[in-house]
Amino acid sequence: MTPLTLDDVRDAAERLDGVAHRTPVVRSRTLDRLVGAEVLVKCENFQRAGAFKFRGAYHAASRLSRAQLAGGIAAYSSGNHAQAVALAARELGGRAVILMPSDAPQSKVEATIGYGAEVVTYDRYSGDRAAIGRALAAERGLTLIPPYDHPHVIAGQGTVALELVQDGGELDVLVVPVGGGGLMAGCATAATSLSPGIRMIGVEPAAGDDTARSLRVGRRVTIEVPHTIADGQALPCPGELTFPINQRLVDAIALVTDDEIRHAMRFAFERLKIVVEPSGASGLAALLAGRVDHRAGRVGVVVSGGNVGTHRFTELCRP
Repeated sequence: MTPLTLDDVRDAAERLDGVAHRTPVVRSRTLDRLVGAEVLVKCENFQRAGAFKFRGAYHAASRLSRAQLAGGIAAYSSGNHAQAVALAARELGGRAVILMPSDAPQSKVEATIGYGAEVVTYDRYSGDRAAIGRALAAERGLTLIPPYDHPHVIAGQGTVALELVQDGGELDVLVVPVGGGGLMAGCATAATSLSPGIRMIGVEPAAGDDTARSLRVGRRVTIEVPHTIADGQALPCPGELTFPINQRLVDAIALVTDDEIRHAMRFAFERLKIVVEPSGASGLAALLAGRVDHRAGRVGVVVSGGNVGTHRFTELCRP
């Protein structure tokens, strides 16, 4: 992969213009006071399909040929990329077959099917989803769009930071949830070009610290599939394409507990008046828990998604 640049992100933004939502940046005096900084919250829970994943999925799918779209798109995902690819395929006149873990949140499964995709399940704790996904795509003649290890996906995700800086101004710190690393890789590429000197802080659940471990030793580390409420971040290893970018551009990784994520979900609902899923709340959790060295500057935080059903949300947020 050739090095990702700000121009790649800008090209993605042109393709997404008028298709993806330009999501709002919200402020809260209470949040500023609690964190001790000026905090700008980029609300990707308002994105189409409920998460930032639509940006990368649509950007990658929009670059496929008519023949590839007609042949169908394959993807593997715990939920948000699944929904994003299903919607992107529908918008572009194609079809999608999505591999999802058998324990994926039911609301995400139903939404993926609702966008017109076929869902195939597997056991996330015993199966290699990438290998199963590649085999599925080969067997059915589908074009595979992976959730993060794809240059067009990464560039699409970078439009989150591009918009945040354009709408909110230069930042001293940007806090981004990290799963496979595509959102961070894209955002770091854009933000470090637009705000020289910015500190990029990734956030992982404490039970799934594969990126933190990998950055410490300088190579990709594989852990057991973590058990965490942050299902979108329950991955065993950083991406092959995303890790070198994040290794170069990310300053630190903050770890948050499931209880801290629950607290952030409640705070977002009660104070910001937004519904956030566990993975989407991890960056906010790190700020509220004092895990980010922001030095009282201007801090951006990406709320990456809001795909959580009513029952699950009330269960998680119960005091």
